[in-house]
Amino acid sequence: MDWDKLRVFHAVAEAGSFTHAGEALNLSQSAVSRQVSALEDSLRVPLFHRHARGLILTEQGELLYQTVHEVFARLAMTEAILTETKERPSGPLKITTTVAFGSIWLAPRLREFIDLYPDISISIVLDDAELDLAMREADAAIRLRPPRQPDLIQRHLMSMRYHIFAAREYLETFGTPIQPEDLDNHRLIIYGEDARPPVANVNWLMDVGVRKPSKRRPVLMMNNIYGIFLAVKSGLGIGALPQYMSHDAKDLVEILPSLRGPGFDAYFVYPEELRHSKRIAVFRDFLLRKIAESQLADVEAS
Repeated sequence: MDWDKLRVFHAVAEAGSFTHAGEALNLSQSAVSRQVSALEDSLRVPLFHRHARGLILTEQGELLYQTVHEVFARLAMTEAILTETKERPSGPLKITTTVAFGSIWLAPRLREFIDLYPDISISIVLDDAELDLAMREADAAIRLRPPRQPDLIQRHLMSMRYHIFAAREYLETFGTPIQPEDLDNHRLIIYGEDARPPVANVNWLMDVGVRKPSKRRPVLMMNNIYGIFLAVKSGLGIGALPQYMSHDAKDLVEILPSLRGPGFDAYFVYPEELRHSKRIAVFRDFLLRKIAESQLADVEAS
């Protein structure tokens, strides 16, 4: 099988159309279509079902895609290892983490990392779904739950708990709860039914200090913690947020500080093949240093 045709086939399978694959490969739609047709002719099997709304892999196409995808992933892993320099870390580094953690905690700290290591081309993929590191969908990940893949190296970064926050604007309008029972009379923002948070009983805010029968009703339910953070920050209501969110949101006020919600842990994980990668090592050490600085700031503030 011709390697160039396999590369084009892989791009089409990933994009779902000749047009989008051509844009990714900097080829015309007709050139992409010819390459795929030539590959189908040489194999004497159809690889795609063609219809008006796009392309769907046939059974034979799916088998070929899985094999080619794995080969490309292994080649990318090998390239990363071979191009690692002994003097100064350089080259591409793709990190994935959740939308909230990446947007609120990680993004503001990346400037310092890039200033320290300008030869590393860093790419951040924010996705609440876990990308497959073994298939090189990313080089490493910051996960807010223990890794489930047994072949990944994991480094514990920090332990966190949920705290209760509200915007100053909200507290000026509706008052500040003094005891847990006071939450009965406040607007609460909680997770919705479709949420997949890293802890059980994530809506503990609805139960803590509740009177019977409960009058507590949420003003808003949302399935994403970043959305809850923005809603709380806007002054809509009171919400339970992970500890890391408070560091860079100076307009949020922690209320009922004696109450603590469920806890969870953050991990830095990467494939065994990248154990000796200098890019991975310096990014891991950078994370640990910034986390230590944040924890020290918390101690000094208290």
